[in-house]
Amino acid sequence: MDIRYSASPNDVKRYTTEELRDEFLITDLYVPDTVKATYSHVDRVVILGIMPVSEEVSIDKGIDIWHNFGTEYFLERREAGVFNIGGKGYIVADGVRYDMGYEDCLYITKGVKEVYFGSIDGADPARFYLASYPAHKACKTTFLSFDKANHRPCGDEKNANKRVINQFIHPDVLETCQLSMGLTQLAPGSVWNTMPSHTHERRMEVYTYFEIPENEAVMHFMGQPQQTRNIVMQNYEAVISPSWSIHSGCGTSNYTFIWAMGGENQAFDDMDNLKPNELR
Repeated sequence: MDIRYSASPNDVKRYTTEELRDEFLITDLYVPDTVKATYSHVDRVVILGIMPVSEEVSIDKGIDIWHNFGTEYFLERREAGVFNIGGKGYIVADGVRYDMGYEDCLYITKGVKEVYFGSIDGADPARFYLASYPAHKACKTTFLSFDKANHRPCGDEKNANKRVINQFIHPDVLETCQLSMGLTQLAPGSVWNTMPSHTHERRMEVYTYFEIPENEAVMHFMGQPQQTRNIVMQNYEAVISPSWSIHSGCGTSNYTFIWAMGGENQAFDDMDNLKPNELR
């Protein structure tokens, strides 16, 4: 498991490109029959990439659960959200099977002991992207197909940010402890996400970008509003955004991204919004 410790915004001001990428960028998430795990001490989020090809893969494969979490099993004190962004697959959570099509989502509550991931066709494997946060209460494991999400069109072509925010794991859709998670799709010709920018001091966020066309990229902007930095993102990569950081992106083409949040609350009206001309 890759461990990332919290970074001070005062230190980040002096980071080189390599240091910035080492601290916040998560790459190589999808390796056949492997669990790729990154543990960030920013709100103790865990990001997993799981791509089953020739076997069912357990959520804790290759992870020393007691050493890393001090628990008997991965979700003993955690909840998780999972999106499938690959071929058809399935998840078995405590004996219950959930078939997962492209961009379907599964919320898994605290206390689920055994979770296995599988692909229907190893030649076209599922790609499971998972975000997990600590949880102090159990809710209900819930499957959410794409059509069951709360679809919120926003933006416009004039500002190159026409998009649909699809809320899956969200207070308006289902109850969770602290996890919120969804998927945003940019329309052809639109390239900007989360602009105007904002921060939210009471929760951090992780983005993962996909559906980036070959040879294209997304410039992910982060940092304090008056000390912005950028990380160049490729397909299927994720990036950690501490609560003090903005988290906006601009692509050389349109793309899709999954957002996951956790922290002290699930309020969406506590953001500190910024005008573009306020950024530096």
